Amino acid sequence: MIAIENLTTEIESDSGLVRAVDALTLTIAAGETFALVGESGCGKSMTALSMLRLLPDSGRVARGSVDVDGTDLMQLPEARMRDYRGRRISIIFQEPSTSLNPVMSVGRQITEVIERHTPLRGAQALAKAVDWLQRVGIPEPERRVNDYPFQMSGGQKQRVMIAIALAAEPDVVIADEPTTALDVTIQAQILELLKELQRSQKMAMLLITHDLAIVSQMAHRVALMYAGQVVEVASAADFFARPLHPYAVNLFDALPDESKRGRRLASIAGSVPQLNQEFAGCRFADRCADATARCRASVPQLDAVQSGHSVRCFLYAAATGAQLATQRSEPEPLLAQDAAIGAPVLEVRDYRVWFPIRKGLLKRTVGHVKAVDGVSFSIAAGRTLALVGESGSGKTTVGKALLQLLRGKAEISGSVQLQGQALEQMGGSALRNARRTVQIVFQDPFASLNPRMRVNEILEEGVASLHAEVAAAQRRERVAGLLEKVGLSRSALTRYPHEFSGGQRQRLAIARALAVQPQLIVADEPTSALDVSVQAQILNLLKELQQELGVAYLFITHNFGVVEYLAHDIAVMKNGRLVESGPAEQVLHQPQHEYTRALLAAVPRLLRAP
Repeated sequence: MIAIENLTTEIESDSGLVRAVDALTLTIAAGETFALVGESGCGKSMTALSMLRLLPDSGRVARGSVDVDGTDLMQLPEARMRDYRGRRISIIFQEPSTSLNPVMSVGRQITEVIERHTPLRGAQALAKAVDWLQRVGIPEPERRVNDYPFQMSGGQKQRVMIAIALAAEPDVVIADEPTTALDVTIQAQILELLKELQRSQKMAMLLITHDLAIVSQMAHRVALMYAGQVVEVASAADFFARPLHPYAVNLFDALPDESKRGRRLASIAGSVPQLNQEFAGCRFADRCADATARCRASVPQLDAVQSGHSVRCFLYAAATGAQLATQRSEPEPLLAQDAAIGAPVLEVRDYRVWFPIRKGLLKRTVGHVKAVDGVSFSIAAGRTLALVGESGSGKTTVGKALLQLLRGKAEISGSVQLQGQALEQMGGSALRNARRTVQIVFQDPFASLNPRMRVNEILEEGVASLHAEVAAAQRRERVAGLLEKVGLSRSALTRYPHEFSGGQRQRLAIARALAVQPQLIVADEPTSALDVSVQAQILNLLKELQQELGVAYLFITHNFGVVEYLAHDIAVMKNGRLVESGPAEQVLHQPQHEYTRALLAAVPRLLRAP
């Protein structure tokens, strides 16, 4: 269905010519799911944009071809290319907040695709849009079709993006992190929908993701990318049974799950190298424990080791190489025991957040949206409470309301005690001082980072505002050290947020929250946009800070692997209420509520051969 040959993409930047994709070659058959995996910044999303010719002004495809059913998309004029985008080949973008038009209703954005590429018009196109909203799991689609993107949660916006991409029933769909912002039940529904479309239409899919559990369940073949190059290609069964490249082996060791609880996760030191340079050797050599002098002096080629399994690594030039690369690393050392449960840092009692529904000329209140309706919980110092539930259940609203970010926007009642002080009664300087103690990592890093500020200004802003006693030189050193802790180099300090990938921006958001050294962090999906190796670095960092400083976490997430590894307690939310809460082991292994059991049943599990 699609054949990519020697695709090379270059981008002009202030730091020189960046070769974001370097001689990429792959083929995808009709009805096949081909997964492209790797770290943030490796070139996965740039590959997708290159295929559709949606590169920024500074980017260009230097050479190579993208053949769709006999037509090279790189040779088409732009007018004909518009006929291919959306109909023959479409894309589900990674960040729905920046991809959806904020001044158009979601229904209009879907019908725009339907009317451009199918015979349907007017009421028929709108009915089709409603049908797609229903198929991707948007509740009350007849009403929500007239909503604007800002009226939807992050997960719901992602579902709208999927509906737009699939509306014209394309032959090839590029899914760039299609389930990143979705809870597990909707994720399972979306993945089943994609499978169904493949079966009925023989649709080919390029799945770009960092979730290896999804890859193991969805993909027929897998390509692992690193620093703009493909370093391993295999069938999914072979890749998960016997990963060959040292980078692949390290990725599997970094996956969080219950079996690794109490241990440090294996993380890969360093970060992906800058692509504005000529490489003399293997691009992974500086981070590889098995690297030799040859690895640093010569560039390895992508060679077939066995039928259908190729790897870019010199270890396989020797007869013993395959054994060396597939050795599992030694288990990481045990972490210090968690401290005994102490005094609560945060106590929430009967908390309600109701948004008024206003109608008429005088905007009278005619009802309420009960986003949070009588929630109670507490978090002790040094403990992690995981707040889980479906998108739209009120998790993010809880986090924002606790930090008093919804004052004047909603009717709020109940009590929030932060270290014994009533947070809801604070104002002015008292509330400002309280923010030294509690910080938040927002779900969407693109929207929460100021695009006009450099990284050093973003990270230093909170320290300068809340810790005026810290000298400027100390501030600079603190934020530079934090960048390295979250897996970014100090050279990032002078760059702007738009120069980073989605996962890298999420790391900046985490570093900003940690910069003021709070006692409580409300983390709203802090690892959702991170690949597994960086996620391991972040989880190790969060765990270390918890044990050293007694930091408490309210961890809002839908990643149950992270919950199993990190959480001491779990609270399950549905429709603004807590339906179940308790110690993590009890909730995970002996769930009492039917909704909790349904959530756990929908969690994708890594399918690996023994």
